[in-house]
Amino acid sequence: MKLTFLGAGAWGTALASHAAAVHDVVLWGRDPEQLAGIARTGTNAAYLPGVPLAPKLACEPDFDRAVDHALADPDGLVIVATPVSGLREMTRRLAARRKGPLAMLWLCKGFEAETHALPHQMVREELDALGVAAGEIEYGVLTGPSFAKEVAQGLPCALTVAGSAHMLADRAQAAFHHHAMRIYGSDDLTGVEVGGAVKNVLAIATGASDGLGLGLNARAALVTRGLAEMTRLGLALGGRLETFMGLAGMGDLILTATGDLSRNRKVGQQLASGKTLDQILADLGHVAEGVRCAQAVAALAARHGVDMPITRAVCAVLFEGLNAADAVARLLQRDARDE
Repeated sequence: MKLTFLGAGAWGTALASHAAAVHDVVLWGRDPEQLAGIARTGTNAAYLPGVPLAPKLACEPDFDRAVDHALADPDGLVIVATPVSGLREMTRRLAARRKGPLAMLWLCKGFEAETHALPHQMVREELDALGVAAGEIEYGVLTGPSFAKEVAQGLPCALTVAGSAHMLADRAQAAFHHHAMRIYGSDDLTGVEVGGAVKNVLAIATGASDGLGLGLNARAALVTRGLAEMTRLGLALGGRLETFMGLAGMGDLILTATGDLSRNRKVGQQLASGKTLDQILADLGHVAEGVRCAQAVAALAARHGVDMPITRAVCAVLFEGLNAADAVARLLQRDARDE
């Protein structure tokens, strides 16, 4: 099976390395020098330092040749491993390059900052604008609780794939369901994408709580009430309840809110220490999607009449200058109510 990964960050590289243990995989990135370094050393020094990659993983700096690799296989798959902000561009480039049917997955999580659209809504809008009929390009998301470093190291992992057709889930399972990785199928594109977006915002909150030394009880409360917020918004947007109890909801939230490899959790911890957001993002060196989509989540909640106090508190700390300790105090002062 021929696979092409577009994006050589941590997650794209890790998943490409996993797939390359079984399949014919090409990795493309915007920086030819970075790709040359990966090919030369067998590691991605910028994003996964010290982690050896699959020896058969091939790097291709030419976009067209990289895409053609997957298109040459009737069962091939293109995996877009860019942030949400790059998904529209990649969709347009892929649609222009295809010579027939195309199957694509994306790995990004979040809402579009300007439109508050979910990734699958962005893709459908672009395909409609280009006159691509439904079914000509099958698309979907691969998501769930997964730290790139652990996947690259071959540690166990379970993910969910949700797509526009059942065929896509079958293809994703053929590509990735091997060695220590399990892939579960879903047809709830909205639900799995809402879970993947909102959990990043909630991880900032739990990171701030831990940074303030508020204890494990507080962390458990934030994760649990955060899951309630995620579920309320997801149902309002058309997702299904069971999705938020699964890998893309509760599973991804638990990992991102409690795991020390979580970038969004780290943002919260450093906010609690008094660092400014600009300082934190400059030091991080990676994308923290929770910062990018927090305002979109809050705006969608307001539009649909969904109560999300933890999300509002995160936005106040990130963008309104509220001290993290004061944000916690506001949450603790809320009136009693039924769960």
